[in-house]
Amino acid sequence: MINHGHHESGLQSMDWLIAVVVLILIITYIGAGLISNKKKHLGTWPFYRYILWLIGFLLVGVSLVGPIAELAHRHFTAHMLSHLLLGMLAPLLLALAAPTTLLLRMLPVQHARILSKLLKTPFFSLVRHPIIASVLNIGGLWVLYTTNLYMLMHENIFIHLIVHFHIFAAGYLFTISMIYIDPTPHRFSYLYRAVVFVFALAGHGILSKFIYANPPVGVSKEQAEAGGILMYYGGDAIDIVIIFILCLHWYRSTSPKSSLHVSQN
Repeated sequence: MINHGHHESGLQSMDWLIAVVVLILIITYIGAGLISNKKKHLGTWPFYRYILWLIGFLLVGVSLVGPIAELAHRHFTAHMLSHLLLGMLAPLLLALAAPTTLLLRMLPVQHARILSKLLKTPFFSLVRHPIIASVLNIGGLWVLYTTNLYMLMHENIFIHLIVHFHIFAAGYLFTISMIYIDPTPHRFSYLYRAVVFVFALAGHGILSKFIYANPPVGVSKEQAEAGGILMYYGGDAIDIVIIFILCLHWYRSTSPKSSLHVSQN
């Protein structure tokens, strides 16, 4: 069994910092939207995007701070729920909030051009490649649950923070590599993304079944079975939303009248 006492006390001291960061990001987004609204020629930033951003980062906060986060240190099922919120649902909602588009709207033209050039650099092109993003996301989970890393993250606060940051960042990169909401300089065809997504979905599903039959180090058989089931069905539920959006964009792209609308979204 994993000893959580000292680890939890260390994490509790970080709760306030995480809460402050989440609050700052929420306020910053709202402020950016209000600033961009002053540019009358751009129109008003959609209200629903504020809601998506708010809910997205509230889910990030809930997965890292509070009852679910505390329970996740002792129960694998709660950990898996936290994983789904932090690595799948929150990234999806944040991607749909189109933060890069908002930032480009808010910034002065000169600074917006600098950001646009930055997004076109080889590094950002690489990490947003569907295959690379899938490997970082799904591959990272395989490493977490099939090695001693899961046990180590519950014993070392720094490993814990790095792992959770990776889960969130990799989940976000994977989402924006599959559905294009923000401006994306290097785009891949719908068919290409769909094929990669199918393999990524299979990798996630196989991992959930592997966890069900082979509990991670320090996890009981009952907890592994419950966590594996939650990962399988919960992950599928969120993936269905991504599939729907990808197919919707694909369908709209076939209509010349709507192609411009799709590219702007």
